[in-house]
Amino acid sequence: MGQAQQAPGPPVRGQGKQRGNPTPKAGRNLPAATAVGLGMLLVVLGGLLFLPLGFVLVVTTFAVFGVWEIFRALEAAGTRLPVIPVMIGTVAMPLAAYFGGPESLLVAMLLSSVAILLWRTLAGAAGSARSIFAGVFTLAWVPFLISFAVLPLHASGGQTPLGLWPDGVIPPGAWQIATLLLLVVSNDTFGYLVGASLGKHPMAPKISPKKTWEGFGGSIAGAMAIGVLASLFVLDKPWWVGAVLAVGMVAAATAGDLAESMVKRELGIKDMSSILPGHGGVMDRLDSIVFASPVAFILFSAFAGA
Repeated sequence: MGQAQQAPGPPVRGQGKQRGNPTPKAGRNLPAATAVGLGMLLVVLGGLLFLPLGFVLVVTTFAVFGVWEIFRALEAAGTRLPVIPVMIGTVAMPLAAYFGGPESLLVAMLLSSVAILLWRTLAGAAGSARSIFAGVFTLAWVPFLISFAVLPLHASGGQTPLGLWPDGVIPPGAWQIATLLLLVVSNDTFGYLVGASLGKHPMAPKISPKKTWEGFGGSIAGAMAIGVLASLFVLDKPWWVGAVLAVGMVAAATAGDLAESMVKRELGIKDMSSILPGHGGVMDRLDSIVFASPVAFILFSAFAGA
């Protein structure tokens, strides 16, 4: 969710003054972006609240597409990713987190990294160092971090059903993940609205020139409002828990957004792909979530007794 907190960019020739042009001055096709974003959110929340294994499979699918985009971008830049062991690890990690918890996730990450080393050993020494580093980095960046969004389902009393939630009771871990997603969406939405209209001071001009401090402030304010409401009415926690969660989520999501922007700038690309209308690639949507997921898991664990 990587295009929040944006200031108006320079007009694109032939677009800015056309009547009925759906692309606003901040550079996004807002109707398409809104429709795709809402559709994705409904699918994810529907699986999370009614069919937990379906949610895990959706997360795994997003991770696979994200890794595939990274593979294509690195290959175009001259780095060959060991895609087969990386993809196997990408599929294994969310499932390991769901069925086995944190220990299984760590084991899956370790075994996947070893598999990359062995794969490159058999493939020869030419370019092996860059390939190995790229493979382990991709594993850690996408499937490992995003699997933290699955861990609360296992942590909720160890329940890992294959179908619907037992007795139709949604456990606290599912509501925690729903809150995580709502806060990340709030970060993106409020940051975009404030940044596109009021943004004047770039936050990291050498990495992401359109990201502004005004947009960041909008993200903080909007996410805190959503976080306090979610804490009181969804999580049954004190209001200040929601405020802390909001600040943590915005900070992590912004860091993830800037990290992906730095990688794209290094690779000389604007978007990871164009698979999602109005958004770019899958990684352009996951960049915030992959950093926010482990932070959310840590904060929810810390506030378990609040």
